[in-house]
Amino acid sequence: MMKSFLYILVGMAFLASCVPASEFSQLTDKSSSLQNERDDLMAENEHLTVANREMMARIDKVEEQRQQNIEDSIRIYKKVEDLEKEMAQLERKYADLESTHESLLRGNARETRRLLNELQTTQEDLATKERLLKELEANVAGQRQDVNRLTAELEARNARLVEMERMLHEKDRVLDDLREKVAEALLGFEGQGLTVTRKNGKVYVSMDEKLLFQSGSTVVDPNGVRALKQLAQVLARNPEISIMIEGHTDDVPFRKGSSIKDNWDLSALRATSIVRILLEGSGIDPVRLTVAGRGEYLPVDPADTPEARRKNRRTEIILSPDLTEVFRILDM
Repeated sequence: MMKSFLYILVGMAFLASCVPASEFSQLTDKSSSLQNERDDLMAENEHLTVANREMMARIDKVEEQRQQNIEDSIRIYKKVEDLEKEMAQLERKYADLESTHESLLRGNARETRRLLNELQTTQEDLATKERLLKELEANVAGQRQDVNRLTAELEARNARLVEMERMLHEKDRVLDDLREKVAEALLGFEGQGLTVTRKNGKVYVSMDEKLLFQSGSTVVDPNGVRALKQLAQVLARNPEISIMIEGHTDDVPFRKGSSIKDNWDLSALRATSIVRILLEGSGIDPVRLTVAGRGEYLPVDPADTPEARRKNRRTEIILSPDLTEVFRILDM
């Protein structure tokens, strides 16, 4: 391009030397115009060159994207093809399942009815069991109330039993103490037909006939009076003790013609005589005393011998604790 321009300048110089000045001036103007046009063309050429490079870069990118699109299209086509195959397989399976289902529906109508009947029966059984369960729950609630009530009663009864046991222990202690006091008070009369024992929750003071009475008599001997007076002192100091006096005889019939009719009469009169001695000056409340004539009907020795009859002729003073509170607890 530069070489052509130099040739033009050389030619113009040559022409200038050969042509007139007016023509040279026109040629010079034309040369300037051509120079300017050449500069514009060169600038446009550079601009087009840059645009061309940018266009080529875009074309390369578009080509790269086209190749990528082609690859993606191939991949998608392959996937679509695979999906169509799977769809065809699924359609075949669906058709098979639908056919099987229809066969089952046709062939299992009886089984379905049977299952429905079983279901209905099961539901009815369930309803029955639910009803029974509610009844059982109601019964359990009632029984629980009964158990609670019985438990409360049992606890109250146990409390009463504990209290009664405590009271009985206390009565036993009182009886033991009473027996010791009675035995101590009558210590001087041991060996004279007097014994002090405890049995059946009571204290028994047993006196033979020889200590208290002459044969067939209802008058207490002086020695027996002393024993009874000492016993009365102990009984007066124990006001909670009940006193029973029982007269006993042997089985020999009483002689006729006497003011005493029989052994019943004799045993009762002797017990009454002893009561009077116990009450005289002792301060014992008469309400505490009970008199009983037993006759010959409660022997300590049933043998038909003189020794057995001697043992049976006796008076027993039976001392009992007051069990009113114990009986009250039992009746609760």
